[in-house]
Amino acid sequence: MSRSLRHGALAATALVFSIATLSACGAGNDAQSLQVRPDNAATAVDSIKIQNLNIITQPEPGAEGPAVIAATLFNDGTKQEVVEKVTLPGTDATVELKPAKGKGPLVLPAGGRIILGGKNNASAVIENGSQAGAAGSVQSVAFTFSETGDVALDASVVPATSFFEGFGPNTLPSAKPSATPSGSETAGEPSPGQSESPAGTETGPASGTESDPAPGEEDAAATH
Repeated sequence: MSRSLRHGALAATALVFSIATLSACGAGNDAQSLQVRPDNAATAVDSIKIQNLNIITQPEPGAEGPAVIAATLFNDGTKQEVVEKVTLPGTDATVELKPAKGKGPLVLPAGGRIILGGKNNASAVIENGSQAGAAGSVQSVAFTFSETGDVALDASVVPATSFFEGFGPNTLPSAKPSATPSGSETAGEPSPGQSESPAGTETGPASGTESDPAPGEEDAAATH
């Protein structure tokens, strides 16, 4: 074999050895790619994907009131799924599910998604927020789907402050009204042009139809 052919063979052997070494560095339990974790809980089972899962409690520690589950549910299958129930394993918490509009089951359409939490979105409300755990802790959440069955993962418990404020519980603690001294009211007829409002009537802006994204939803939709 000529000298040039021997040099070429040696170079090819070195190249193959280098590639094999680099491949070995990217494998195993210590590979950097295996240590990348999402900021929020996420999982995938069959055609169901759950992303950006958090439990959002009252903004003040120890405050009474409900908590909510915020997440985005994806259905990559060809059949619609119904979210039959959501539970917090290990607790007696009751989670009430409501669709974004109207009443009835929470339907996850084929090839579609559901956003839980936020204005005009579907909701999953934990009536007794103290059962969700303290802010900073981790709580297991189990979704039961009509076709896929149970899908469980751990969620971070966060207060409804800062980024999560718009996705937190609708019912927040409010200051109690001060008592009115007896005899301080003056009886009389309403003045001309003034009308009386029936007691207990609530007024407020009509709800809109535009949905806000769940926490981290823009990033999730971009990668889905």
